[in-house]
Amino acid sequence: MKLLRTLVSGGSRAPRPSASHSAPPLEFEGVRKAQGAQAKNRMVIAIACFGVFYALLGGRLVQYGLRSPETVSSIMRPDQLLVSRPDLLDRNGEVLATDIRTVSLFAEPNKIIDADEAIELLATVLPDLDMRGIHRKLSSNSKFQWLRRQLTPKQQSQILSLGIPGIGFRPETRRFYPGGPTASHVVGHVNIDNRGIAGMEKYVDGQGLGDLAAAGMTVNEDMKPVKLSIDLRVQHVLRDELAAAMDRYKAIAAAGVVLNVHTGEVVGMSSLPDYDPNNPVEALQKDRLNRMSAGTYEMGSTFKAFTTAMALDSGKVKITDSFDARGSIRIGGFTIKDFHGKNRILTVPEIFIYSSNIGTAKMADLVGIEGHKEFLTRLGLLTRMKTELPEVATPNQPPVWKKINSITISFGHGASTTPLQTAVAAAALMNGGKLIEPTFLPRTVEEADKVAVQVIQPSTSKSMRDLMEMNVAMGSGRRAEVEGFHVGGKTGTAEKVVNGRYNSSVRFNAFLSAFPIDNPEYVVLVVIDEPKPEEGKSSATAGLNAAPMVSAIIRRSAGFLGVEPRFGNGSQELSLTY
Repeated sequence: MKLLRTLVSGGSRAPRPSASHSAPPLEFEGVRKAQGAQAKNRMVIAIACFGVFYALLGGRLVQYGLRSPETVSSIMRPDQLLVSRPDLLDRNGEVLATDIRTVSLFAEPNKIIDADEAIELLATVLPDLDMRGIHRKLSSNSKFQWLRRQLTPKQQSQILSLGIPGIGFRPETRRFYPGGPTASHVVGHVNIDNRGIAGMEKYVDGQGLGDLAAAGMTVNEDMKPVKLSIDLRVQHVLRDELAAAMDRYKAIAAAGVVLNVHTGEVVGMSSLPDYDPNNPVEALQKDRLNRMSAGTYEMGSTFKAFTTAMALDSGKVKITDSFDARGSIRIGGFTIKDFHGKNRILTVPEIFIYSSNIGTAKMADLVGIEGHKEFLTRLGLLTRMKTELPEVATPNQPPVWKKINSITISFGHGASTTPLQTAVAAAALMNGGKLIEPTFLPRTVEEADKVAVQVIQPSTSKSMRDLMEMNVAMGSGRRAEVEGFHVGGKTGTAEKVVNGRYNSSVRFNAFLSAFPIDNPEYVVLVVIDEPKPEEGKSSATAGLNAAPMVSAIIRRSAGFLGVEPRFGNGSQELSLTY
């Protein structure tokens, strides 16, 4: 029983745990604590990373918000446009040149993702793009490249719809000339950056507009228009008649000017072939020269008007004097003779009417070499003309004047000048003797008088008007007459130099005229280069082609110029007798 109680009591006692049995629970608790601390650290790090990330993101957003907005596939504000150009108007307010808004295409190559893809997309709208050149631009590391200047609105819309990253539009102004080539050599044109490079467009830039553009300044308002002296109606008539004459006489060129003798205003001036300033690349062709002011020519017998005026103004020759025009003149190995010689003694009016080389040379010989040179210089025929138009050539003359030079220059060979200078000098012969620099801007008579220079006596001017009238009434200028407008004038048929020698079959013809000749208001000068004989005629002198051109111009434009016709016997009778 004792044994049983011992066993029972011994069996009821729980065994004591040993030290080795208590260690595992403590070890698990330390692991759990370590793992919790590690998770907590990870959470802090994650939160910190998210905080830094959002801080950076917020900073970039603030940075982008403070930057000026980039123009990519959009149009900049109007007040960011470059300085505009003023409209050019004719004397009656008709628009000759104006600005229109346009856009140009550019790229930011550093933002182009795929240059090949961009080119393929652009080619769908602009198939004529230089693919190789554009690829080179788009593959560069630059931040700006022009791709195409002055797009149409349709092209812009189509490119916008392509959604090409790094492609944008810059607003620009494009010059538009409503009249096309009508007054191209006077108005001129601009380059791709809308800066004047020819004609009155270049003159306007020279008055300060070019400096503004070079400085990149902007404007928010329209500029005051610039009014020119040109009458668009007269300009159209002039150009139309020159074009018709070129076709009729199979000439290589023709040009003309209508000039106010009292103000020096150029009312119309044209030179053909011309060009369309809306496509200025045409101006680069060599035959597009402005022959009126930028070309110099031997003006032929029109110079006899100046020689005669010189002789009369010098006092060494009177209108009633006579000169022996028989035979010919031999000088310096050259023989000088008349084209249609009368082989008799001629009075001064007859020398002028019959266009005698011999008689004209003898009048120049009386005045002398130095006097001859001084007179032509006084009339502005040997020096560079001053006017607003940039394209002005310098006349050519012998470096040393000898007697042979004076004689040949007296009838229009041996010295060359611009046709516009010839018209300006002729205006001085018609208006009482005052030389007035030509202008392409409006000018009043009072303003003209302030710059006028008296170059010949009024009595000489009166005699020259009479001689010009006689030449149209009974001389080589008969085909220039216009009923009711009393035209006076002088023909000029100059042989051109071919291979170093004068060629009688290649001519540069001119007709210098004024109307109404009893009280002239306008000078009209036309030239025609290498005209051929009209069908049925064997000759092509100035009287047969240049004179009819002047007649047509005066007949069609006199009404626009405010010159009223006069019919009947009310005209003044000629006062010269011989």
